[in-house]
Amino acid sequence: MQLAKRVLAVKPSATLAISAQAKELRKKGENVINLSAGEPDFATPDYIKDAAINALKQNFTRYTDTAGIKELREAISHKLRKENILNYSPEEIIVSTGAKQTLYNALMVLCNAGDEVIFPAPYWVSYPEMVRLAEAIPVVLPTKNFKIEPQELEKIITGRTKVIILNSPANPTGVVYKKEELKEIAEIIIRHNIYCLSDEIYEKIIYDSIKHISIATLNDRIKNLTIVINGFSKSYAMTGWRLGYAAGNKEIIAGMKKLQSHSTSCPNSIAQKAALAALGGNQSAVEEMRKEFEKRRNFLLKRLKEIKDISFPEPEGAFYIFLSHPQISDSLNFAKKLLEKEKLAVVPGIGFGKEGYLRISFAASLEEIEEGVKRLKSFLDAK
Repeated sequence: MQLAKRVLAVKPSATLAISAQAKELRKKGENVINLSAGEPDFATPDYIKDAAINALKQNFTRYTDTAGIKELREAISHKLRKENILNYSPEEIIVSTGAKQTLYNALMVLCNAGDEVIFPAPYWVSYPEMVRLAEAIPVVLPTKNFKIEPQELEKIITGRTKVIILNSPANPTGVVYKKEELKEIAEIIIRHNIYCLSDEIYEKIIYDSIKHISIATLNDRIKNLTIVINGFSKSYAMTGWRLGYAAGNKEIIAGMKKLQSHSTSCPNSIAQKAALAALGGNQSAVEEMRKEFEKRRNFLLKRLKEIKDISFPEPEGAFYIFLSHPQISDSLNFAKKLLEKEKLAVVPGIGFGKEGYLRISFAASLEEIEEGVKRLKSFLDAK
């Protein structure tokens, strides 16, 4: 059987593969500690679930507008204005089946075959594959302290560069870009007239009183070149509800709507009502989850610092630690053996474009985190 070249060029998700393997071992009765998950371990808040139940009872189960119901787009517009100081009309917003589809749609709409898309390493595992599916060329930008260096960015921009992907807070490192850093990046983007996909899905999971800043807030010129990507999966513990959104230039959003009309038709109607409740309800549950993640982060940092030769950037956002150790030369093999011998699931750094590292998620209980660190230490000591 001969599959399409675009599919053959795509690599499976390293994060999903490890997570699936861990779940399979658990089904067999193995005592697996899974620190590979890229999702909150909290339940979706009750008021959001109640809105979904009400939507079902009211038979809100038919197709909606391709871009999402107007009430939800108005609520997103209000959220962006109130929380991010960004003005987008409902016509400049599209709701999709997860932030992942929103990113994919944006790349498909912006890129022609042979266009170049820049993103810094380490990167989220799906960025290069999405770029390849859009028949564009992934261009990986090496970083310093896991952040873009403006002078290095300037060097790799060519006449074929179409898009740069910026992720803050970042998966897998947890780094957060400050306003001055974003200003330097924005100047380069404007000067070269390239588009910026600003992936802000971890916006509300941020620590140490740091404020999230969207690059689109800096001035009108960068706003016109930026597509802001966000969603409900991480902040509201709604990963399985599959709902994300984009805000940007009306022409680009119209193109994304056209593409979406021929792929998924529209986002899930019930999930949209749940998301409307999420934005309009009491946000205390979001803050409680954030505080718990911060508590777990601090606990994990303390425990990891007790292991000799481990190094990592202290995450300022998201719920991951990206660590290195002299023994992690082949991260995929290391992660496989760690799962086999210690029943500890983590994600190899190679999947994020950075060999010699592992990503550990602290979207798990303190007991699981503590046991996970013990198993990691045991594995390193035995080698």
